[in-house]
Amino acid sequence: MKKKYVTTAVVAVACFSLMVGCSTKSRSSNETNKSSTDEKIHVTTTFYPMYEFTKQVAGDKADVELLIPSTVEPHDWEPSPKDMKNIQQSDLVVYNSPYMETWEPSIEKSINSEGPTFVKASTGIELMNGIEEEKGKQTHAYDPHVWLSPVLAQKEVKNIAKALEKADPDNKDYYEKNSEKYIDQLKDLDKKYQSTLKDVRNKELVTQHAAFGYLAKQYGLTQVPIAGLSPEQEPSAAKLAELKKFAQTHHVKTIYFEELTSPKVAKTLAEEVGAKTEVLNTLEGLSKEQQKQGLDYIEAMENNLKQLQKSLSE
Repeated sequence: MKKKYVTTAVVAVACFSLMVGCSTKSRSSNETNKSSTDEKIHVTTTFYPMYEFTKQVAGDKADVELLIPSTVEPHDWEPSPKDMKNIQQSDLVVYNSPYMETWEPSIEKSINSEGPTFVKASTGIELMNGIEEEKGKQTHAYDPHVWLSPVLAQKEVKNIAKALEKADPDNKDYYEKNSEKYIDQLKDLDKKYQSTLKDVRNKELVTQHAAFGYLAKQYGLTQVPIAGLSPEQEPSAAKLAELKKFAQTHHVKTIYFEELTSPKVAKTLAEEVGAKTEVLNTLEGLSKEQQKQGLDYIEAMENNLKQLQKSLSE
């Protein structure tokens, strides 16, 4: 899987390098205009949580764009030359981790000093070890899904706020105020998770892919993933047999899957053990329609909590 990302990124970088000269000149001109006309800073964010966290801090003082379409699984997304150009013309590029956006290191390396500042939102967070399966072999990797812990989400918001304050010091107080307000909301969300999950009957969380490790660790649950860190991975027959035995032994009644991937494997396991399937949102992408309806990170995480409370209390 990663080899595909790296190959695509290299090709895109090669195409992009042809544009750098023109893009740099264009960006230098834009910066001159910005200083004289007080234009907003331009921030490109990779996928939904990075977009939402940045928007909450930036408010109306920055133009924030989403790079990866909400209908695309971020693990599978590949940057095009057009995407590279958009990145080059940004002031900041906010991403989660090179273990999520695997194309990021090669892109950042290819852009010269006139390009944007790359902001790793997970800076300072100790990543957990995870497992990836490819062709029946297991390899160790770092788990990038830190945004699914309300506690670690606070750290990501702080990192994004610091980057905005540095890039746009005239609005430093504004960004500080917004980040503090949003972090208070995340603290309230954390308290809801603590109080709701501390007394649930079941503690095992069987998920289609290993996205909820940080959330499980934070609230005393045990994540039992069908596949590895990427949702496109499929378990071996031996792995499925092991999971079937586990689910039966622990009386698992719900198998979770996420909206952006096929529930085929989760449903197969559920049928074999007499369980049901339910959606647990990884927040890797919220559609424009969902956002228009008012769904955001906080509400989506609250919906996840309601689902967990219901399922784990059965």
